[in-house]
Formats: sequence, C-alpha cells, structure tokens
Amino acid sequence: MSDALPRQFVASPFAPVRRRTRVVRVGDVSIGGTHPIRVQSMTTTDTQDVQATADQAERLAGVGCEIVRITAPSNLDAQALGEIKRELLRRGCRVPLVADIHFTPNAAMIAAEHVEKIRVNPGNYADKKRFEVREYDDAAWAEEIERVADRFRPLVRRCRELGRAMRIGTNHGSLSDRILNRFGDTPLGMVESALEFLDVCEDEGFHDVVFSMKASNAQVAIQAYRLLAARLAERRLRRAGSASDGPAGARSEPQASEVAQPDHPLHVGVTEAGDGEDGRVKSAIGIGSLLEDGLGDTIRVSLTEDPLKEIPVAKALAARYDARWRAASEGPDARWRAASEGPDARWRAPVESSVPPDPGAPFVLDPYDHVRRDTRALSVGGIELGAKHPVRVELVLGPPPAEREAAADELATSLALRSEIACEGLVLDVRSAADAAALPALAAALARRGVGAPLSARVAPAQAADAACSGAVVRLIVRIDPETADAALADAAREAAAAGLALEWALDAPAATIAALADRAIAATTAAGARGLLFSTIARPGDPAQRFVHATRVLAARLRALGRDEIPIVLRGAEGDAPRGEALLLASATDLGALLCDGIGDAVSLPVTPFGDAGRALDLGYRILQGARLRTSWTEFISCPSCGRTLFDLEETTARIKGRTQHLKGVKIAIMGCIVNGPGEMADADFGYVGSGPERVNLYVGKELVERNVPQADADDRLVELIRKHGRWVEPA
Repeated sequence: MSDALPRQFVASPFAPVRRRTRVVRVGDVSIGGTHPIRVQSMTTTDTQDVQATADQAERLAGVGCEIVRITAPSNLDAQALGEIKRELLRRGCRVPLVADIHFTPNAAMIAAEHVEKIRVNPGNYADKKRFEVREYDDAAWAEEIERVADRFRPLVRRCRELGRAMRIGTNHGSLSDRILNRFGDTPLGMVESALEFLDVCEDEGFHDVVFSMKASNAQVAIQAYRLLAARLAERRLRRAGSASDGPAGARSEPQASEVAQPDHPLHVGVTEAGDGEDGRVKSAIGIGSLLEDGLGDTIRVSLTEDPLKEIPVAKALAARYDARWRAASEGPDARWRAASEGPDARWRAPVESSVPPDPGAPFVLDPYDHVRRDTRALSVGGIELGAKHPVRVELVLGPPPAEREAAADELATSLALRSEIACEGLVLDVRSAADAAALPALAAALARRGVGAPLSARVAPAQAADAACSGAVVRLIVRIDPETADAALADAAREAAAAGLALEWALDAPAATIAALADRAIAATTAAGARGLLFSTIARPGDPAQRFVHATRVLAARLRALGRDEIPIVLRGAEGDAPRGEALLLASATDLGALLCDGIGDAVSLPVTPFGDAGRALDLGYRILQGARLRTSWTEFISCPSCGRTLFDLEETTARIKGRTQHLKGVKIAIMGCIVNGPGEMADADFGYVGSGPERVNLYVGKELVERNVPQADADDRLVELIRKHGRWVEPA
C-alpha cells in the first residue's frame, strides 16, 4: 500500500465498535449517531405514473422501508415528485423521499423543492463517461475541479436553504473519464470523486451529507468504504489540528473534544447484486462485512426482484448489528456516548473497553486491497489446501449416525444432486470411544456409494487418542478453549504426531484470549513434532455478543507476529444455536464472507444440521466463495435491481437469460436496465445486455459496445451467439 494511503479505517480491527457519525435528518427519519441502522429501497415504476409510484412507495413503507428513493432522470420526472409527495401525504404516508439524480442537474434543482433528500452521482452529475484517454496536468485538473464545483454549488446552496439532506453516491460503474484517467477504475478513484463534492459542501457550510461507495464486486465495495472512512477521519483530524494552531502558527495538540467530532454517515450497499440466493449472499458479504466494523448507518439491499422483497433482507442484516451496538452502548464494553442529538452532536471521549490485547501484527498488510494470506500448501487426505489452491468447502455431519447405511444413502443422494460442485471434506464429531469405533464402518459405507471426501474427526483433547487410532480419519480437529490444560494440549498433539495425522486446533474462545491460546497450541505442537498444522475459529451466529470475524483476525495477526503466517486457517460457520432459514444464510455469508474478503481463510466448513440437507449446506459454501470472488462454480450474473429508468422487465429478463446461460461456469454476464451504471460495471463482466430504448438492447463484450439497438425479441439469441463467437459457449448437460 502506498504511504499516501491512510492505515486506519476503524477504531480497532479486533473489536467491533460503531463508527461515530453526525446525525442527518431526512424528513422524520434520523440517520447516524445512536439511531438504528435505517432501511431503504427504491421504486421500480415510471416516475411520471404518479399513482403507481405512490402505491409502491406506500407498500414499501408498509413493510418497514424507512426511506424511499425514486429516480428523476428528467425535469418532468422531478416535477412529478411533487405530485407523488402530495399523494402520499393525502394518504397519511410520511415516508421520506429521495430523488435519484444522474446526468441532469436541472432535475436535481427541481426535485429539491419536493423531496427530503437528493442523491447525486459524482461520476455523471457534471462529468461524462466515454472511456476517453486524456492526460491532465495540474492546471487542467484544477480547472476541471472548478468547473465541476460551479455546476454542483447551486444545488448545495438550495439544499442548505430548504433543509434538505444529500447523498453523495459514487458508483464503481459510473466513474467519470476524468477520474478514471488519473486514479483508474479503483476504490481510490471512487473516494476521490466523492471528496471533490464534499469540498464544495464544506465551502458552503452544508453538512447534512451521507456517502455511499457502491460496486457490484463486494471486495471493491468493502475497500472503497474503508478508504472513505479513513479519508474522512483524516480530514477531521486535520481540521482539529488547524483549529489548534496558536497565534504564531505553532501547532498544539488537538483537544479530545475536537478529535472526537463525528464523521458523515454512510449508506451501505452492493449494487447489481442479482437475485435469489446469489443476490442475498453477495449483499450480506458486502453489507455485513462493513457493519461488522461499525461502518454503515443506513443500508439498501439491491435485488433484481420486487423491491418489497429487499426489505426483510435489509431488516435482518440491520437487526443483527443494532443489537450489537445497543449492547455495547449499554454494557461494560461501551465505547462512546452521545452528549446530545442533532446535526451538531458532540461526542464524549471514548471510555475504556475490553479490546483484545495487541496481537503484535496487523491482520492484513493492506486493508484497501484484497490479498490472500500466503500460506503453505497442505495435503489433507489428497485434498490440497492453502497456498494457491482454491479455498476448499467441507461439511460437518455431527456424531456418527446410528443407522450408517441409511445415513450414507441420504448423504450420497444429496451430494449427487449438486454434481457441479464437490464436497472436499467431511467432519464427524467424536465424543466417545463408541463414536470413534463407528468411524471405519461409516467410511466404508460412504466409499461404497462413491463419496470420496476425506474424513476428519473433531474431538475434545480427551477423545484425541480414540479418534487417532480409528484408522479412518486424515485429520484431528481438536477443540480447545482458555480452560484447556497445557497437559491436554500436549497429549492431543502427541496423538496426532504418532498417527501421522494433520492437526487442526479449533479455538473456541473470545477474541481477547485467542492470541494466548494460539501461542499455547503452537508450543504444544512444536514439542510433539506434529505436522500438517492448521488453525480454525468457530462462528455462532445465534450469539449476539460473539465476535467471530474479529477473533479470527486476532488469530491471523498473531500467527503473523509469531512468524507462522504460513499456517492455513479454516473458517467454521454456524455452530451452536444457529438461526434457521434466510437468517442463517445471511449470517453465514457475513461471517465467512467478511474474512474471505480480508484474504483470510483456506477452507470453509458448514454444519449440515442447521441447513437440513448436506447438498444445501455445500451449495451455500460455494455461493459464498463466488460472492467473495474467490472461486467460481456457476455463471456470475451482475444484474441491477430495476428502477423507473429501466427499459424492460428486468426481473423477467434476468430469469430468462439465466435459464439459457447459467451453466457457463466462469462466465460473467451483466444485465442492466439502462446506461447509468451499465458500461462501467460491464468493464468487470465478460458480456453485457443493456437497455438502450423501449424494447431495444445494446450488447457488449467487456466494455466494448458491439451490437447496438437490437430488438429485445432477438437479443437473447444474439447474446448466445456472441458468447459462442468468443469461444465461451458450452452446450448444457
């Protein structure tokens, strides 16, 4: 990472603390401060159809949407916002409205008269995107900055006069040519684009600003939000330092009250997430990863579905972290308290907290760039993990079943239905000598049915000898906690070494004790001469106080500090009293996906029991890896959630194209309703299908437009032919 980039995006990467933000009011709804995480969505109707748009906004409010965004691509659309607002008030619906502005500053000025918040996109408010290459010297750059500021300033002044809020919403897919030429298609470019607009707001004394940094790639979104949080904190500290200069220009230390001033709230989301489980998994990875670090005051889950279906997903994500921050602000881990509410809220200095001891090294070398931990390759029963091998997926079956033949049949049948993905390991819980004795027969039953995944035994130290002597397993997974005696650690390590088994220490401990426990485990392993060493931590999504992501970061940092960064780490999800249904999917995607996007994790492990089916659990593990951009098992679809700009039925079109192309493993296809983000997001896709007019479609290869204004009736076939022409087509099985 360049020395010019900030290194601190969160108070501590090893303990969850909500980021301090000022309060921004949007109508009757307050964003930031100590307020709950707010849930938003967007209408998909034609904005000029006042009744239809008001109907949908009212329905959204009825299911818990707290802020409704409506597109205003033209002056006529912006004028219609006034009629929509009056119609909602006539019905007694006071949900705040946000005007979504792209390309048309005049529409923004009109919309500001009618709605509580204006969203502007710095990439297209005053700049254009034509993928033109141009060099800017400092003078030309400064001239362009001033031109953009002059274009933007009237809106800022009008919002300040009317008491409107504003979202400065950068999209990875719509960065301007100017930004792309200087910063590239990067998180840094996204942040710099937004901060140019903040400079104008601050010059005008306007502070009711919320930021967003959206991308269809969850890794990019996470990096951009982190970098923005760090940049905003740096600006605040610079202002505090400037305010502390003495009369002769001598700098004094900024006061704690100045340093602790709150930053601008963040609106968090992953754009073009898609639909179904993939859309939910990708959204949970991007949004949940940021909320884990206290970044995010309002969220929108962008699904290619009816917008009403976005709300339960967003509410489930928000509820998890609202509960965490509420507990933190009321209990012994309290980090801060609001001295007052309102836009000018001051913050008391942080109080002491049970942050884990410094593990002695950073958890990653660069939190603004995804780099996987550089671990050694390790063979576990013929499955290679670590190093450059794919992140592996294994399943935890629980104790050996009493009816092993029936259980083997059920497992084999379930896995056979997921023939495109492989189960790369099976874990059995061995809690007694009888469990250990049952392992060889179960292994034989599975082998007869063609289930070749290697078996591992998860044990308490006392059962290590029984499992190691069974002859049926390739790895001992020894579950330990801070109360485990050193003698028990030594005995388990000796049993693994004597049997020639890989040894995984599963640390069942809070973040504050992880480093010390890892030290003891490594000492026992070294003394015993055991080989094939791995570590893991255990997630319990049903425990609101559990800090799985942060405990695993402590482990990674401690291994780095000890010079043992080569030891692979397994991520074990959904233990204990885990939730069920969609809540389990979202929690698992967040817990595992957050660490995978950090670059931590050489295998993911999911229990079968909470999911009710082995194939179902295996499928989710692979979808999490695909959502984190670490392993591709199916076609990846980048599809937007639809809005009033959309030029065809996006949900139906996406389903239709998926039906024809979802077997194309490793191919990325973008399906976009309009041109706002389409060409930019398709720079990351192999092929693009973009609405260009009523019942007309443009087709892209990468970011190159190759077929213009194709009749929609022909567009699906033409897309398939385009994929075939570029050698990416295979016939479906």
